[in-house]
Amino acid sequence: MRVLIVKTSSMGDVIHTLPALTDAAARLPNIQFDWVVEEAFAEIPQWHSAVSEIIPVAIRRWRKSIVCKSHWQQLQNALAQIRTHRYEYVIDAQGLIKSAVLTRLARGQRCGMDYSSCRESLATLAYQKQYQIDNNLHAIERIRQLFARSLNYTTPTTDLDYNIQGLTWDGGDKTSAYLVFVHSASRPEKLWSISHWVELALKAKNNGYCVRLVWGNEVERQRAQLIADKADCCQVMPKMNLHSIAQLLQQSQAVIGVDTGLAHLAAAIGVPAVTLYFNTLPQLIGTRGQRQLSMTALTEDTSPDAINATITPHQVWEKLLCRNSQ
Repeated sequence: MRVLIVKTSSMGDVIHTLPALTDAAARLPNIQFDWVVEEAFAEIPQWHSAVSEIIPVAIRRWRKSIVCKSHWQQLQNALAQIRTHRYEYVIDAQGLIKSAVLTRLARGQRCGMDYSSCRESLATLAYQKQYQIDNNLHAIERIRQLFARSLNYTTPTTDLDYNIQGLTWDGGDKTSAYLVFVHSASRPEKLWSISHWVELALKAKNNGYCVRLVWGNEVERQRAQLIADKADCCQVMPKMNLHSIAQLLQQSQAVIGVDTGLAHLAAAIGVPAVTLYFNTLPQLIGTRGQRQLSMTALTEDTSPDAINATITPHQVWEKLLCRNSQ
């Protein structure tokens, strides 16, 4: 059985889809998946053994210059690749209009969530089979249910298995004890102050750890450098692809991060982690997996000072010690 998954972004959403593949592969041994995904996250499906072919798209890049001739050619090539095979099922695991368009262009029985369950209700116009999925479930469980109902097996009640493979460490000093700080996010309201990161880094230093700072763009690199300039135990890592970052996380003693894709990657790998949530609740979209803890702070005042006052470095360090003692 060959199935096409449409789940293009974001990083956390792509990672949330992996356990559903594990469920399906355990119950349908001959199944293989192809996956339509944003080019920036195309490494992630490669890590799952049930994925056969990856079809990268660049919707985020294409829409910035929609009249560009090369972009139109890339789009046409991607659509041709999507239509190469006739699939038994095409599952839109995203539920957005953009993913529904890609789903509609594929060949096979098109499945998705129904009008009341979909993130963008107009997306349901693309589906031949629609399923009502409880909106109060965590995103991972919603996708597990969608796959189970689309592919005709009982929704598993087993623990999550992201089935990430092939992250063998291939560089660096495995003997050094280090923490990884995931300090940047796409939205300002998800950020923790630089002064708090510095204070937390100094606590790590006093307890025998060094700290490694990862980044994805120039703004994040500058933020990392500001932290490192004030805490000499911090090392700003070079530009890394997702595979290298995953290896770095895997070999760390723990990860402390804000609500962003790399926090979900740490959860999928199973490295001990504490994730900080400001004005968002982790119950529906937070990190899930072994050895994961979260800290949540909600305040009506969304100013940086108010947000950062709700969770202190001391509280985070105590939470990490609690995590490590389990």
